[in-house]
Amino acid sequence: MGSAGSLTLQRNIIVALLIAVAAAAWATLIWQRAGMDMPMVMNTPTMGMNAPLFLAAWIIMMIAMMFPTAAPMILTFHQVQAGRRGRGEAFVSTWVFLGGYMLVWGLAGVLAFACAAGAERIAEQAEMSAATAAHIGGVLLIVAGAYQLSPLKDLCLAKCRSPMSFILVSWRDGRWGAVRMGLEHGLFCLGCCWLLFLALFPLGIMNIAAMAVVTLLIFTEKTFPAGKRIAALSGTALLLYGAVVLVFPQALPTFPAAGAMTMD
Repeated sequence: MGSAGSLTLQRNIIVALLIAVAAAAWATLIWQRAGMDMPMVMNTPTMGMNAPLFLAAWIIMMIAMMFPTAAPMILTFHQVQAGRRGRGEAFVSTWVFLGGYMLVWGLAGVLAFACAAGAERIAEQAEMSAATAAHIGGVLLIVAGAYQLSPLKDLCLAKCRSPMSFILVSWRDGRWGAVRMGLEHGLFCLGCCWLLFLALFPLGIMNIAAMAVVTLLIFTEKTFPAGKRIAALSGTALLLYGAVVLVFPQALPTFPAAGAMTMD
């Protein structure tokens, strides 16, 4: 088999593995969601989980949502590494790059749990009402929408939309270099998407439909020619939805879960 045929086979194997792992993660999330018979707990920021369980669920979410969207960058990295191996140069496995990428999302999960636990504690101490909690959720949606329209979002999205450009500019040799590249790409990816994940908290952190929409949005932003326009449209939609929630808090899917709080 020629080098081109070998590279195609390798790419197909990587794609198949990414799809299989992401599909398994989605199946796990759906199974977890089906097993949650207490919506009130499920819709709290930490979902009633301690730190290890929350982080495990977070990593599964990131695998399900980010593996499909990161596939172009992963395949480009592998293509370059395969070319180096063909020329007799040092070769680093693609999974080393992916490990650095996922480390960023794991650390983001630690920060997400700390913020979620802190928010729950503040809400309990303040005896926050359901309407107030929903209004805060509306503000988060507006902030997420505004970020979609920001220059920083454009900068991070541009990095994610141009895999070969990123590889050429950020290339590092060796295993540690691959880890650093994975970390750097993960940071750009986090900068591109973090407020979309923040929006999942008011929508329901285990809201499968919301997760699917966010995944599709991230994928289209990164891969479609009109990705920047799609990001702007989604930002406008989030701004409008957040404004609606401020006026009608019942429009938030998690509003019934706040029934344990004192109503205004």
